Amino acid sequence: MSDDALSLETRQGLPDALRPWLAQWPRESWTRPDLHPTAQFWLKMHDGFRIQQAEMRRLGEAGRAAGADPLAVHPRLIGLLGGFLQHLDHHHRIESGHYFPQFRALAPGIEAGLALLDQDHDVVHARLEQLHAAGLAFHQAAQARAPAARDALLRLADVLEAAAPLLDRHLDDEEEIVIPLIAVRGGPAA
Repeated sequence: MSDDALSLETRQGLPDALRPWLAQWPRESWTRPDLHPTAQFWLKMHDGFRIQQAEMRRLGEAGRAAGADPLAVHPRLIGLLGGFLQHLDHHHRIESGHYFPQFRALAPGIEAGLALLDQDHDVVHARLEQLHAAGLAFHQAAQARAPAARDALLRLADVLEAAAPLLDRHLDDEEEIVIPLIAVRGGPAA
């Protein structure tokens, strides 16, 4: 598979070589009670990001409705966005700085998949910066009760929509590498 096919912006999934234990531990088995606690925790974290992202997108879409008041969604949307940005950035830093090095030691053959996930983190981080900028612009316009608040909300909604498929792809692919790895080799040290 070419580098372009593995780019987060274009890929539709991962080749089997990057997820060697998925056949042994397919997604359908991830609800088993004997799944390693670290894997269970990882899945809960990712589900939380998906839920927050869906709610922010819903609020953005609500702001698109004709006659919608951007100030009505402002407190909830900005509160969610702030927590989401901080939490996801922190999560990626822990993965890249703590967990991935330990996974490399547990399973040296997984290096290519982990390197790809680290590259994904860089792409996702660039989107987080765009979300921060759009969120800040909306927050400032809403705080000032400026007429531009509606346009700023629409811009934020657009950035949320553009970021969502990339984050979804990254979360799915990361899970297909990491969850089976933990299930087969055990979890890293806390």
